[in-house]
Amino acid sequence: MLKKLNFVLAIMMVFSFALAGCASTDSVSDSDASNSNDSGNAGKDDGQLVVGFSQMENNNPWRVAETKSIKEEAKKRGIKLVYTDAHSDTAKQVSDVEDMIAKGVDYILLAPREYLGLAPALDAAKKAGIPVILIDREAKGTPGEDYVTFIGSNFIQEGKRAAKWLKEETGGKAKIIELLGTTGSSVAKDRHEGFVSVIKDVPGMEIIASQDGDFTRAKGQKVMENLLQSYGDQVTAVYAHNDEMALGAINAIEAYGKKPGKDIKIVSIDGTKDGLQAIIDGKINAIVQCSPDFGPVAFDVIKKLENGEEVPTKIINEDLFYDKSNAKKYVDSAF
Repeated sequence: MLKKLNFVLAIMMVFSFALAGCASTDSVSDSDASNSNDSGNAGKDDGQLVVGFSQMENNNPWRVAETKSIKEEAKKRGIKLVYTDAHSDTAKQVSDVEDMIAKGVDYILLAPREYLGLAPALDAAKKAGIPVILIDREAKGTPGEDYVTFIGSNFIQEGKRAAKWLKEETGGKAKIIELLGTTGSSVAKDRHEGFVSVIKDVPGMEIIASQDGDFTRAKGQKVMENLLQSYGDQVTAVYAHNDEMALGAINAIEAYGKKPGKDIKIVSIDGTKDGLQAIIDGKINAIVQCSPDFGPVAFDVIKKLENGEEVPTKIINEDLFYDKSNAKKYVDSAF
């Protein structure tokens, strides 16, 4: 009887080790430090604060700069960071957040892939009592209930600033191609609405085509190539929702035989190093800044929450405006 009991216990121990070996760790990383412990619980058992950061993707300079800002600030403050990259997949991002909750993180920084579709992640965090802070994009939910706060730029205002500049630059006369950001994202929706709200009452300004360039240079170029084939010499301006698509549009315009920045005016949003260099080169005319430097403000919010302080449900960054008058001043410090 004793031998049989010992055999059963041995089998149970082997089975337990096998289950532990199935746990995936490929999406979890940190800047110079391990994010897991022997128990699989990332909570504050050792007194160290643990923060999860769910990044939607890292396929362009803006995202890379944002990730770097979060990682460097966490390291600077001695905070353990559980980092995941959803690779442009909303379902994966939901799963990433659920994994963070299972690990017992103290807070979650979430850069949403889409406005809709993240409700399961927010609901799970809420049930677990883990505060969620949205950064750079909003997701459907009630601030103060489904998430603590949103930190980001005013995307509608960005669109308005771009439209006001183009209106003044062209004297209110422009046939515009709009390169939209990712369909379903709050940023694309707001940048479009802000732009349209300015030009809708200007008879000489018309968006002749709007198409999703998915915030990437390659797709921005492809979309611009196709639209130039359709609209040709009608096009006098491009409004791109980010610098990467604007840079792709430059390639397409030059291949078509036009001069970007002269024959076709270009206004964009972001403020990347390549974007500012394009202003210096005369190929982009103006850029509305959207800073990716979220680390300091995000961890300041967490510090306040740790101290029991209240934080506003929306924190808006102050952004610059770049053109030929100041691009050289900022290009070296751009991301």
